Amino acid sequence: MELQKLHYDVADGIATITMDYPKNLNAIDEQMADELIYAVEKAESDPDARVVVLKGAPKAFSAGGDIGYFYDLIKSGGDINMDGLIGKVGKVTNGLKSMSKMVIVAVSGAAAGAGFSLALSGDFIIAADNAKFIMAFVNIGLVPDTGGAYLLAKEIGEKKTMELCATGRPVDAQEAKDLGFVYKVTAKEDLDAEVYKFAKRLASGPQVSYKNIKKQIYAAAFSDYERYLDDVEIPTQHECSNTEDFKEGCSAFMEKRKPEFQGK
Repeated sequence: MELQKLHYDVADGIATITMDYPKNLNAIDEQMADELIYAVEKAESDPDARVVVLKGAPKAFSAGGDIGYFYDLIKSGGDINMDGLIGKVGKVTNGLKSMSKMVIVAVSGAAAGAGFSLALSGDFIIAADNAKFIMAFVNIGLVPDTGGAYLLAKEIGEKKTMELCATGRPVDAQEAKDLGFVYKVTAKEDLDAEVYKFAKRLASGPQVSYKNIKKQIYAAAFSDYERYLDDVEIPTQHECSNTEDFKEGCSAFMEKRKPEFQGK
């Protein structure tokens, strides 16, 4: 597969997946989702990869969904059906969670919407001190996708998850560490060094043990994840994406104004 929005590299037993589409801050559209599926599957089967690092650009890990694309569809009167995209990003996040290899996510700048959910799919998040985690879906009349609500509830409990999903407020790197879903916070300029220092430690560790630790934790905590993605996430996002509130939310975001939601 020809990769246009990300890079896949392997060195010293570490596979690095780098999202690199600064034009829209690594927004996850269908092409990005397809490339992520390919890279995750390649990393899982790659005999030279013992650990996986997922990262974005220093300015933003990922801004989430491509709101500009949806806005253009709305303005042209086109139909919006996210079911295919939501299915693909679910495959990405479940692929990372069920992978037999440890996954480290490096976050610098914004991890918003699906970008936040994607970050949660790793086994360890190392964040730069400029990182912001935002469950931004509600701000445009949607619900979390890419497994966001499920994964966050597993990490921090349903009450705090409700707060972050219902308010869409940003969480900085230190609060994220205090909440427990970020493993380590470091200076922006030291992020790569810290990530690869830890990745090399894992790459030299007992791989069969790591594989089976992940298998145990997936069975204990995520055994119903695929059912959730198929039976809950896709239909709830489908309903929300067909509302006037979603159209208003996208329009307000692109037009840089406060949305006027009508509850329909």
